[in-house]
Amino acid sequence: MATRRNFLQQGLGLAGASFLSVPLIGCASRSTVQHNTAAAPKPAPHPVTSGGAAGAVAQARPAASMPRATVPSGFGELEPPPDIFDAQALDLEFWLKPRTIDVVRPASGERAKLLYWKDGEIIDSAYQDLCHLLRDVNGKETAPIDPKLFETLWGTQAFVARYGIETPLEILSGYRTPASNQKLREAGVPAARQSLHIEGRAADIRLASLNSEVLGGLVKSFRQGGVGFYYRAGPRGGWIHADTGLKRTWKG
Repeated sequence: MATRRNFLQQGLGLAGASFLSVPLIGCASRSTVQHNTAAAPKPAPHPVTSGGAAGAVAQARPAASMPRATVPSGFGELEPPPDIFDAQALDLEFWLKPRTIDVVRPASGERAKLLYWKDGEIIDSAYQDLCHLLRDVNGKETAPIDPKLFETLWGTQAFVARYGIETPLEILSGYRTPASNQKLREAGVPAARQSLHIEGRAADIRLASLNSEVLGGLVKSFRQGGVGFYYRAGPRGGWIHADTGLKRTWKG
């Protein structure tokens, strides 16, 4: 069992948890968008639980007898997550339910809550809206975003929502034109020369209710690409880079 301390201090150290063998990616279907991304890992067999459908695993739920602890600094004014997770696996229903992303773009002041996936299919109009939200605000250009990236963003938000953390995901940077990426490099902003932002395969994100260590640990646990931890002093803290490239981790 994973303790609440592990959830907070070890960045949701779930890399070895059995829920990760359930494919996060590959449930969506959108033939008009293609990216050269690696296939999702195949699911490993799970025991069937008495309370769920075949192939599903037990839902995570708090132990009623455990006392509540004080709210940690990383969670601001929100309630803390359960003290004990008595199942390290997410149920299959979690991955099959309709997917809604609630995002805000501080650079433009936009916010949207979009149902973008249902019944195994991406909803094209919502996908286009999400691509627009992740556009290059400075370069004023929109490009197709890797659907796999949206799966990671949704999974992150949906996971913490199970524990009462329901705040929009802040998109600090999505797609970048090569010119915009170069300007950031010249300004001293950490940006790779061949950044996956240029390919529509990366986003810099922040969740106001979580510190970057915890958020990055959760994103990393999905094992769907690279994760960069960028720590900064101040009330807003740092941010997390998530991409659909090689599985790697770094700090900047």
